[in-house]
Amino acid sequence: MGKMKFIMMIEKSKTYNKMTKQVVVEHVNHIKKLDDAGRLEICGVFKGYPGMAGMYILNVDCRDEAEEICNSEPLIIGGFATYKLAEIQLANRDNNYLL
Repeated sequence: MGKMKFIMMIEKSKTYNKMTKQVVVEHVNHIKKLDDAGRLEICGVFKGYPGMAGMYILNVDCRDEAEEICNSEPLIIGGFATYKLAEIQLANRDNNYLL
């Protein structure tokens, strides 16, 4: 079986706005490490969606690996955010858009 895709939806906690520059640097380093390892498909910040910080789309072998990534995110560790994790079944030309 090939790589699986999971979406990590990052939700702001009540302390999100108290995040330090150091936590932001650790967060960016975490993203870079995932990207370098080929485990990050895409990530981004949500604009105009109250309560939502952003998301990652992860390219991993299993849900446990996705959970490990989520739980090692500095925003989660520091209590600045929480997350929801869902597997994505991609619809594309190769699978006739799930028809």
